[in-house]
Amino acid sequence: MTGKLSHVDERGRASMVDVGGKPPMRRRAVAEGFFIAQSATLDAVMDGQLPKGEALAVARVAGIMAAKRCDELIPLCHSLPIEAVQVDFERSERGIRITASASLTGKTGVEMEALTAVSVAALTLYDMTKAIDRELRIEGIRLLEKTKEPPADGR
Repeated sequence: MTGKLSHVDERGRASMVDVGGKPPMRRRAVAEGFFIAQSATLDAVMDGQLPKGEALAVARVAGIMAAKRCDELIPLCHSLPIEAVQVDFERSERGIRITASASLTGKTGVEMEALTAVSVAALTLYDMTKAIDRELRIEGIRLLEKTKEPPADGR
């Protein structure tokens, strides 16, 4: 690793990056993760037949809420005016693929918000199924895409 660390000040202390001089850009990030469970558990989740209720709807809202409050969870994240968050679920042979996208027009990216949305959605599925499945796992949380471009209005 070379160069100056972005979250460390001249005395080696953790600090928030100053984005004040950066121009606002249209920014979007997409993240994914996998909720792994037994087949019967996955069926119950997808069919909305869990003792705690309809897990996908609860996990979707939890992920959206988490993205909006990312700065309260990750110490050096900036407070961002999130314009859109989407959380989706897709059944696969061994689990549920969770994807989240977040977007805004601002001076810093939204990758932490997308990653947080996936993480909290997966944790919510875990919480809602832990009573019926002792083999739950959350795997592969990662950033898939991060883009930025000038805003459509040219500002």
